Amino acid sequence: MLGRNSFNACPQIPEGYILLRSEIVSVQKINRLLSKCNQDTHPPQKFKLALKSSDFYLVLLHKTSENIVGFVRVTSDRGLNANLWDLVAEPGDQQEQYMSIIVFKAIEIIRRELPGCSISVAAPLISIKALKANGFLLDPNGIKTMGLKL
Repeated sequence: MLGRNSFNACPQIPEGYILLRSEIVSVQKINRLLSKCNQDTHPPQKFKLALKSSDFYLVLLHKTSENIVGFVRVTSDRGLNANLWDLVAEPGDQQEQYMSIIVFKAIEIIRRELPGCSISVAAPLISIKALKANGFLLDPNGIKTMGLKL
């Protein structure tokens, strides 16, 4: 859950990369990134429906190779809650930077378009540093989350 007064400086998108918002991308490529990050992959048809039903999703893409290096999907009840799903970044030396970009931009959009929503995320351990840097609190007041597999 996101804490109060959690404003962080915008991380720089590296040269040669682009951040896409809710643009059509290959679910196979997203699943490949999820798999590389040891996260659950999703059946392609269900995943396409989940993307379509999401408020938005962000894809960090290498322009030349068109490899996806970062991804997050956001859903909301558009009143009280916004949730980040499938938060991943390409393993390697730049993973922390990619994760920071994705998290920061998702929060920026939620604050602008879904003001007043609390933000929660079920995320892999690698994302903890980027999430804390952007004001997230780990299980505040003992609150635990539940999720439904696609």
